[in-house]
Amino acid sequence: MYKIRVILDTKEDVIRTLLVEDNVNLESLHNSISKAFGFEGQEMASFYKTDDEWNQGEEIPLFNMAEAGEEISMQTCILKDTLIQENDKLIYVYDFLNMWTFYVDVVEISLEKRNDLPKIILEVGEIPKEAPEKEFIADNPNEKDDDDEFDIFDDFNFNEY
Repeated sequence: MYKIRVILDTKEDVIRTLLVEDNVNLESLHNSISKAFGFEGQEMASFYKTDDEWNQGEEIPLFNMAEAGEEISMQTCILKDTLIQENDKLIYVYDFLNMWTFYVDVVEISLEKRNDLPKIILEVGEIPKEAPEKEFIADNPNEKDDDDEFDIFDDFNFNEY
């Protein structure tokens, strides 16, 4: 059994802690999270692997997007194989038009078996009516980077060749 804390990325604390079986796939976790936060679960969603600093990594989409059908999806990823130990993390994005973003963290893994799972065991905060606005900031291309390994080519005249 997994105890999973799910935190909505918003200014106010909006947290749900869930108990889920360890052998469910991520599609089941997606359904449990969307239900815990009052969503119908009908929108596209993805999990993203992440490190301890929440840097976004490989995407695990709701549906297999590969033409050959061999790519990763929530249906093919089992919870205990994806989140192997306590403190393992995922980023969960629900509804790509509104970009509801959640931080998913394994709080505890136990061998206890229960028949009432999935179950919400803690609810903190109210879900806002609208998703928090996301700000995506790109690096400034005019800003000088002191560690630019291509500085040696700045004075090179490529027109000579």
